[in-house]
Amino acid sequence: MRVNDFYDHHPISEAQVLAALARRRGGDLSRLTPDELFEFDQDHYGGLAAVDALARRAGITAQSRVLDVCAGLAGPARFLASRRGCRVVALELHATRAAGAARLSRLVGLGARVRVVRGDAAALPFADDAFDACVSQEALLHIADKRAVLEGCRRALVPGGRLAFTDWIAHPRLAERERDRLREWMAATTLQSLPSYHALLGRAGFTAIEAEDLSDEWRRILRRRQETFRALRADTVARHGEARAREWEQLYAFFVGLVEAGKLGGGRFSGTA
Repeated sequence: MRVNDFYDHHPISEAQVLAALARRRGGDLSRLTPDELFEFDQDHYGGLAAVDALARRAGITAQSRVLDVCAGLAGPARFLASRRGCRVVALELHATRAAGAARLSRLVGLGARVRVVRGDAAALPFADDAFDACVSQEALLHIADKRAVLEGCRRALVPGGRLAFTDWIAHPRLAERERDRLREWMAATTLQSLPSYHALLGRAGFTAIEAEDLSDEWRRILRRRQETFRALRADTVARHGEARAREWEQLYAFFVGLVEAGKLGGGRFSGTA
């Protein structure tokens, strides 16, 4: 599956976020604050605490120029701009999600602090030394040439700048047929292990590399997220039809099974340019 196809039908979308907010606010979406979005727009594992953990590892302050690679709906970018006071460039390949990210940011008054750029993470459209920090969450699994992404991040960072990201990792027992199904169902290409990601960061020119296994933490989160998707089923059926909703349920059951079996997990990585 191509990554654009995967996100064309993703259950978390701008429309879903706005619909959830409208239900909570009785249909009135005027004068929204960033905080009101955060319950619905964080399409990654670990919520705001996970974004904050990356911000600490990347050394993000109010003065930082931050790049969020594969930013999706830009929920983390808005959190960083709102809580840290920094300016963030949110890079996103998917046209609809990039447009939605920009609209949501303007809706909560962060259009000036969160600039959405549509582009390819494997060919970053930025000058050398343009950023002080770079973050990404559960996105590089979709990109075959991960070294190109990491080398691009190092080039775009100032000397001493920090990269911090999370991603899915493969454990030794993940079978080739299971890798094939992940590639087919959710555009998961060239899944890395914890050691191979560490090595890739080194080859890309990063130093002071840290690699943390988050698999146990994500296993608990995944169980809760599966319940969230089940609760959103009516919205998914309304937007994409019964067949697509059933397909998502099957995908998530397969995905959860791999994590519960210790074949798939999560990692958090950081390094200095």
